[in-house]
Amino acid sequence: MQQLEDFKSKINGPKQKIVITTHHKPDADALGSSLGLKAYLDKKGHKVTVITPSDYPAFLYWMKGNDTVINYEEYPQKSAELVATADMIFATDFSCLSRINDLGELVQRSKAYKVNIDHHQDPKDFADIRVWDTAAAATCELVYQLIVDMGDKDLIDKEMAECLYAGIMTDTGGFRHPNTTKNVHLVVAELIDLGADGSRVTRMIYDTNSVNRLKFIGFALSERLVILPHLQAAYFAITKEDLEKYHSKTGDTEGIVNYALSLEGIKIAALFTEREDAIKISFRSVEDVAVNKFAAEFFDGGGHKNASGGKSYLGLKETTDRFEQLLAEKKEELYNQK
Repeated sequence: MQQLEDFKSKINGPKQKIVITTHHKPDADALGSSLGLKAYLDKKGHKVTVITPSDYPAFLYWMKGNDTVINYEEYPQKSAELVATADMIFATDFSCLSRINDLGELVQRSKAYKVNIDHHQDPKDFADIRVWDTAAAATCELVYQLIVDMGDKDLIDKEMAECLYAGIMTDTGGFRHPNTTKNVHLVVAELIDLGADGSRVTRMIYDTNSVNRLKFIGFALSERLVILPHLQAAYFAITKEDLEKYHSKTGDTEGIVNYALSLEGIKIAALFTEREDAIKISFRSVEDVAVNKFAAEFFDGGGHKNASGGKSYLGLKETTDRFEQLLAEKKEELYNQK
């Protein structure tokens, strides 16, 4: 494949100025794949900068290279200059330039050689080469395989392995989701063999809560959980005032939707969070319930079959009312998909 050969020649050739970017509000897979890839490209002799479109949760700050990440919202001019002068741009864990907000236009205009590494459905054609596989549980899985395919597995050190482990662990829900394949376990075993400390990564991501976040979760469970047994659904509706009351920071709502999905008999769960510009929505589902199709059709979203996102420009109450109405209308169609 000529594209792959071109890619290899660039990576193995002269020093390049490289920018790696990932989606808005990066999660562990987005940041882990970006920083794991950065560490690899650093070792290949390139000058690499990771630029995120926004901030991200503090429980990801432990990743090696975090202190070098540039937040576009804080440094727009510097970010624009780096993108404009880059020889290569890697786009990790997203498939559409709109997912990186204002950075998207800068990347689109750039003359740099572009590489898209992603596992989401319906990718847009903006890159020179695409490392894309929806069967992969995480983008970190693809980054690991790419490094192996380049013949550079020996360059993966403990810190790189832990970045990649983190993305795979979180995107499989702690190895609980249906995307936890045989290959996931094989890759994770290799990463552990390369030095990744799984218990440490788990602790850093899942067990680094602030008092405010724990109180917020308790409040959400007791006051904001709505259960719809007749629709086999449950959801949380979080207001701006709720977030302010508990001094919510980026990442504090992460994972809350899974509490709703954990209820016996529930097949679809959602988290509706009132933000300044829109209602942010996280959807989760079980088995053959394709929540990504539901999100794409009705809430300007998409994602994975059992884990998707969306948004609404209605008010919070109007959005949850619409959600309930749509579930009632589409219940048979949703729950009988194969």
